[in-house]
Amino acid sequence: MSLKLEFLIYCIEEYKRLHGTTGRETYSLFERSGASRYILDHYDALHTTGVEYTLADIQGLMG
Repeated sequence: MSLKLEFLIYCIEEYKRLHGTTGRETYSLFERSGASRYILDHYDALHTTGVEYTLADIQGLMG
């Protein structure tokens, strides 16, 4: 498994924990909003900032 994919999974799990959603709901939300692609495309910058920043950053994508 790639580091990018591992980071995406970690972000999904953290979002799920913080917002009390299921894994399926969270994955679907990440896919619909483009958050998954954003995380994978910007992995090099995002993984150095910490998950709190990453989740705050993608919150804007989710509306």
